Amino acid sequence: MSGLTVQGLNKTYRAGEERLHVLRDLSLRMTPGESLAVVGPSGSGKSTLLQILGTLDHPDSGTVEIGGTDPFVLSERRLAEFRNAKIGFVFQDHHLLPQLTVLENVLIPALAFGAAGAEDYARAEDLIERVGLSERVTHLPSQLSGGERERVAIARALFRDPVLILADEPTGNLDRRSAEKITDLLLELQRHSGAMLIAVTHSDSLAAAMGRRAELVDGQLVFADSAEGVAAAQEGSNP
Repeated sequence: MSGLTVQGLNKTYRAGEERLHVLRDLSLRMTPGESLAVVGPSGSGKSTLLQILGTLDHPDSGTVEIGGTDPFVLSERRLAEFRNAKIGFVFQDHHLLPQLTVLENVLIPALAFGAAGAEDYARAEDLIERVGLSERVTHLPSQLSGGERERVAIARALFRDPVLILADEPTGNLDRRSAEKITDLLLELQRHSGAMLIAVTHSDSLAAAMGRRAELVDGQLVFADSAEGVAAAQEGSNP
């Protein structure tokens, strides 16, 4: 399983007559098994970066390779298949389908391109057991707590054994105790799978639990484990 390589990523949006530069020549390298927290104020570009890495948006320029593949050269259908197979998403608001049971929600990646088979059901049931929801298999999302719904989202994200897991504020709607449990569970399952994990977060505790931490400053990632990077972040945050 190859890693993640991002080089010279740029993304600009138009705001009336102005052009808003969200990402500026951003680069990033990760290897299998690594975890990274991306922090920064609202509007700094964290969600844009996650959308591009998740192939839900295209950069203006620059390259992205995930597991040795540049997803942005693929056709629409092949890109959708690549995203389904190689990238797992964990969202703050879960994005579970309310009419489906826990088991059916976890099976969604298998159902996206056809029917689920016996191996798919076995995989889903195993993941549900690993996230501690064996007794909730037939429950609907409305019958679950916020922490339980987040556990379902994690199980669904891991269903295809992805190369890259992207988490957008995975503990943002949870109380402190539930947030700690979700953080521990997410990192435990990520390490076991060997996938890369990138979490966008405002939570200091979640960021501290990750292997690396970077702040988005002026459209670039500034890593906390670099003395030069810390200085740059401090300079960039000054008015």
